[in-house]
Amino acid sequence: MIGDLNLSQCRKYRVEQLAELFQTMGMEYEFSHSEDLPRSAGILQDATHVMFYRLRLDGATIQHLYEARRLRLPILYDIDDPLFSVSCYATYENMKGIDPGLWQHFLNEAPGYAAVMNMADAVSLSTPVLAEEAALHTAAPCFVRRNFADHLTLKDGARAAAKVGESTEDAPFRLVFASGSNGHEEDFDVIREDVVAFLKRDPRRRLRILGRFDEKRLPAELSGQIETYAFLDYDKYLVKLAESDLAVMPLTDDRFNACKSGVRVIDAASVGVPSLVGQVGDLKHVVSEGVSGHVIPRSGDWLERLEACAEARLETWDMGRRARRILEETWSARATTPVVDREFLEAFR
Repeated sequence: MIGDLNLSQCRKYRVEQLAELFQTMGMEYEFSHSEDLPRSAGILQDATHVMFYRLRLDGATIQHLYEARRLRLPILYDIDDPLFSVSCYATYENMKGIDPGLWQHFLNEAPGYAAVMNMADAVSLSTPVLAEEAALHTAAPCFVRRNFADHLTLKDGARAAAKVGESTEDAPFRLVFASGSNGHEEDFDVIREDVVAFLKRDPRRRLRILGRFDEKRLPAELSGQIETYAFLDYDKYLVKLAESDLAVMPLTDDRFNACKSGVRVIDAASVGVPSLVGQVGDLKHVVSEGVSGHVIPRSGDWLERLEACAEARLETWDMGRRARRILEETWSARATTPVVDREFLEAFR
């Protein structure tokens, strides 16, 4: 694998954890940052296949493509966001929360990602909808390799949950909303009125926000019920998740978000916290309705479900424990569906 390793979450879920998946397939695996030209060239010499992750067309990528073709290596392109799609970026609601110049930069860069994708023999995507979107931009075969929980994720989650210990029914009921980058206030706005109403009904309830967020989006009179934490390292992030009762994961209904993976659900489940998700993105496929969390219908009532989870707190905790068990049994490193399509396995035969 030669890829863009600059984003820690992407590096974890699309690059590093592949070592465990390939081990189950009886394969050796090495990876390199695309900007490390000597290492990248070196690992190509002994490879039988090469994957390019999240690369756009630039000088370094051209060199990697040249060397891979010179060595007659099959090329698989891997990506976990529709960075190649101008139309997805153009209608992405989260872009309202960033500088217009940066938005235009993303639009300008999209053809560069599509160009590399079109030089590959096959393309692997993190969700079925993203695979559909990719198929509109390339003639190469497109298939799914979802994100999953490797042994380190499961270990880190268990350790974070152990640090927190058992909660008590008289403790504040705490919602958690994780915002990984700028613009996610647009996602939160989907349920903002419901969350505000939920908090107002009981002053002991809390909303915990992890990551970037414009607190001006929330009523000032609720400031005493809102806990905010800037970006934390992964271990501390998991502990803050584990201290919560329920994770809420709304997404605006646009094509970019429709391609989103269930990473946030995986993180929450790793520490035994159930998730409340909507109909947008792949999150609804990772949550088992009423078992490991709740999937809100498009016409559904988030406030009603929040109230039910708070009132039936013991059942909510049980859902969190079941979420962890399902994560181990279904969404861990395994070369089977729903984690990988059959075509992904065939690409390495």
